[in-house]
Amino acid sequence: MNRVALITGVGPGLGAALARRFAREGFQLGLVARKTDFIETLASEISASGPRALAVVADVGRPAEVAAAVKQMRANLGPIGVLIHNASSSIGAGLLATTPEEFEMSWRVAALGGLVCARETAPDMLEAGHGVMLFTGATSSVRGGGWLAFSSAKFAVRGLVQSLARELWPRGVHVAHVIIDGLIAPARTTIEDTLDDEPVLDPDRIADTYWHLASQDRSAWTLELDLRPHTEQFYL
Repeated sequence: MNRVALITGVGPGLGAALARRFAREGFQLGLVARKTDFIETLASEISASGPRALAVVADVGRPAEVAAAVKQMRANLGPIGVLIHNASSSIGAGLLATTPEEFEMSWRVAALGGLVCARETAPDMLEAGHGVMLFTGATSSVRGGGWLAFSSAKFAVRGLVQSLARELWPRGVHVAHVIIDGLIAPARTTIEDTLDDEPVLDPDRIADTYWHLASQDRSAWTLELDLRPHTEQFYL
C-alpha cells in the first residue's frame, strides 16, 4: 500500500486522532480543512515526531479545491494509498429553520465532497492494485433526525459508499463506512470526565478502529461498521 493518507475534515477531535493514529503506522499525511490554524499546528507536531504531515486548506464541497489539494499532496508526498473522508456540515435544523442553501452546503461537503475525493485519489490506488477509502457516517446515516440537511447528506454518503464498494472492491480498493452512533468526546477531555453526563466515544479508540479497517486482509473486508459507547441505548 502507498503509505500516504489523505484525511478531510481535520479538527481537534476525531480528525486529529485519525491523523496521529496513521502517523504512528508510518503514513505521511495530507491534512485537509477549510481553515489553516489547527491543521498547521497538527502537521508540525506530527512532522516533528515522525512521518511528514502536510496542511492543505481546501473546501471539499468545491471540486476544484479538492483537485488542487490532491495534486499538492501527490507532488509533495507521493501516490495516495488511503482516503479518509471525515468532513461534514451540520448547519440548519428542522424544515422551516433550514434554508435551501444550508441544505445544499451539507450535501456538497459530505456527499459531493466524498465523490470528488474518491475520484481524485482512486487513480493512485487502482494503479497500485490496492488502497483504502474510509467514510465517516453518523447516527443520521441510518435514522433521520432533526438536522434534516445533515441526515440527508449522511444518507447519501452511505449510498455512495455502497456503490463505490461494488465498483472498487474487485479492483483491490477497500471501501468502508463507519457509523459513529453517538457523541464523540471533546478534545483534551478524558472519558471519565464525561461519564456522569452522557455516554461518549473516545476519538482515539475510534481511530484504532479505522486503522483496523485499513489493515484488514482482503479475504475478510468490512463494508459497514457501527460504533457506539457501551452505555448507549440500542435502537435497531
